[in-house]
Amino acid sequence: MSIRHMVKVRGGAAVAVAAVLALTLAGCGAGDDGKGKQSQQPPGQQSQGAASQAPAPNQSQGSAPTQVIATMDGANGMVLTVNSATRDAGGFLTVNGQLKNNGKEPFVGTAAWRGNELTQSGESVAGATLVDKAGKKRYYVLRDTDGRCLCTTGISSVAAGQTVPIFVQFPAPPANTAEVEFSLPTFATAVVKISG
Repeated sequence: MSIRHMVKVRGGAAVAVAAVLALTLAGCGAGDDGKGKQSQQPPGQQSQGAASQAPAPNQSQGSAPTQVIATMDGANGMVLTVNSATRDAGGFLTVNGQLKNNGKEPFVGTAAWRGNELTQSGESVAGATLVDKAGKKRYYVLRDTDGRCLCTTGISSVAAGQTVPIFVQFPAPPANTAEVEFSLPTFATAVVKISG
């Protein structure tokens, strides 16, 4: 291949990249008047992507969910409350809950919660599992295409009295499975009923 031909190919690629960047930047800046935008969907119908953005782990949740389907005691005054285990249309089962430190000292033993997580940097609740006793099957936390867990991440400690909301997504058990055992390292195992 001649040098002249190589220069033409590289020049064409540079023009294509510049065009894509220009379109991307134009799309990002369009119509932003500096005011925050409200979601167009009712709170109960937000997309899964919005649900996966957990609040910062060092903030307490303003209003606690009222439904409690399981409560598990853990080490050093930690309590895990499960508020829902819901089947999603895409074949997932999402468990939502809260971690609360009822102890008098900050809880820093969160590394155990990530289980044998090797691809995740930082702390997470990727060590959670579901067991379908009737179907004799164990389910592990789902991963995205980069190997990151579909669960709450970034919990390095829980201050005394602090409540941290969490979520964990698993493959959904068969439709005839009505309940599963949910466990997270350092907590007791609890039976949770599946809705949806």
